[in-house]
Amino acid sequence: MLSNLRHSHLVSLIGYCNEGKEMILVYEYMPNGTLEDRLHKRRAPLTWVRRLKICIGAARGLDYLHTRTGIMHGVIHRDVKSSNILLDDNWVAKISDFGLSKIVPRNQPSTYVSTFVKGTFGYLDPDYFQTGRLTRKSDVYAFGVVLFEVLCGKQAVDRSIDEEQWGLATWAQDSIEEGRLEQIVDSNLRGRIFPKCLKEFALLAERCLHGRPKQRPTMTEVVEGLESILVLQEKTDSTWVPTFLFPSNHKIGSTRLKSLDIYLYSVGGEDRLVQRFDFDTIVYATENFSEANKILSCTYESMYKGRLQNGQDITITQYSYARTYEECMNEASMLVKFEHENAIQLLGYCIHRRKMYLLYDFAPYATLDGLIFDPQCNLLDWNTRYKIILGVARVLVYLHNHAPIQIIHRDVEPSNILLDESFDPKLSGFGLATAINKTDSIHVDQICGTYGYMAPEYAIHGFLSAKADVFSFGVLVLEIVTGKRSTDVGGSVKRNWVEGTLSNIIDPRIHVDLILMTKFMEVGLLCVQRNAAVRPTMEEVVDMLVGTASLTLRVSEMRARRSLQRTEAEDSDTGEVEEFISELCPR
Repeated sequence: MLSNLRHSHLVSLIGYCNEGKEMILVYEYMPNGTLEDRLHKRRAPLTWVRRLKICIGAARGLDYLHTRTGIMHGVIHRDVKSSNILLDDNWVAKISDFGLSKIVPRNQPSTYVSTFVKGTFGYLDPDYFQTGRLTRKSDVYAFGVVLFEVLCGKQAVDRSIDEEQWGLATWAQDSIEEGRLEQIVDSNLRGRIFPKCLKEFALLAERCLHGRPKQRPTMTEVVEGLESILVLQEKTDSTWVPTFLFPSNHKIGSTRLKSLDIYLYSVGGEDRLVQRFDFDTIVYATENFSEANKILSCTYESMYKGRLQNGQDITITQYSYARTYEECMNEASMLVKFEHENAIQLLGYCIHRRKMYLLYDFAPYATLDGLIFDPQCNLLDWNTRYKIILGVARVLVYLHNHAPIQIIHRDVEPSNILLDESFDPKLSGFGLATAINKTDSIHVDQICGTYGYMAPEYAIHGFLSAKADVFSFGVLVLEIVTGKRSTDVGGSVKRNWVEGTLSNIIDPRIHVDLILMTKFMEVGLLCVQRNAAVRPTMEEVVDMLVGTASLTLRVSEMRARRSLQRTEAEDSDTGEVEEFISELCPR
């Protein structure tokens, strides 16, 4: 199937392997996983507009299969479900898994194929199940179930539904007929959907589930319906205030609360709207801010781990003074604009008296510096450290180049890297982040950040660019490999690199080939060169880390450049080794 089909909303087949008894297909990588995972597993909830766009993308993919393949026949997928809708790094939906697909004549939409019934329970078209006649409208029915999944946040077969058959389709239709449409909406979306959009979406999903296949819309009509709903939602977003912001039983206690509500809504736009939590929820989650739940952090005034009443684990940061209030606003405004698997996800906020709290997804191992600099900690083997390095590098690539707004983080350091249950890194501490054109270098009057991680052109002269993050990342890499702070080993790292004795400073807790360690040391040293222009970009850093770019050439250039500088220094009677080293990588 896939060798004959090409579409932006179908997963792309790259190649295959057929060796011995092993048969393997290789597809393009989908970093945001499946729609099923994003809807039903404990991740940051998808916003309504993002859900709409995912539905539109999947619908376009099915419409292409049914009518627009450009080949002699159309294709019936036969297993449309949320786990077969994949999401790329830009949240574009891609239809996958064509193992059950059937070819049908393209110019005869009503034609059916007689076949053994196959598919997934909960998504199966009842007419197909009873008669064995497979049509394009069977895909439409399954897609209608997906639409209700997206709206309700429940699985196609969900035991939490108080029905004998646990079927989402029947439950949703019965609930709407009984006038309970608003009650079946996912709790993360309630009050956030423009009422007319909600009604139109539910009506379209119901039409897809019609008992008579001929009464169901075509996928072309489904695409058109979803697009009109999206246009209506986006059109009203700028003027309509979602009911979750100002519920009828809530009195605004201060102008600051109201301004933050509207501020977060306005900057979040179509991408993300965060939830407001009451203070009692914060107290319960942190066990009244117990010391046992406190997380050490150099960036935040206070940080706590907690658990909501529904069992969801969270991280909470507290702000109280004027400067941290501004950083809180800045962090929130940044985080509502983007989402990446290696960036901390903002779940919501709370304001109580003169203190503000931001709630994030949970990172049970707290911050990287709490582990990497603890000589008694043996949790971070080399594979884990490599995952952390690569994850931070990738999120910086995203921030610098692919996020809806390109930003410089300005404070990449171990205490701003949280680790989840799989030790995957989550970059936090966006209070100092600055939006910037990725090609720009700007001059700032106020120097903010952490000593030891600030690039010299920024710390001394106030020139800020994406290369400042590259410098900070380089320091981070050197610390992860040595297990010591840069202020403790800065000179020895450079000296041992020059003298070819890097084995002297590698963290003894990791046991890896010296050649590999040398590679990572050299990547770090490339990033911390004094001249920002010769530092690599974060995209180049990732290529070097995964082995697709020439590190040897870059290191040779660096050695030659530094060797020339050293010779010139010796000729002028100031050629001390330490001066050469500090020029290579100043503290």
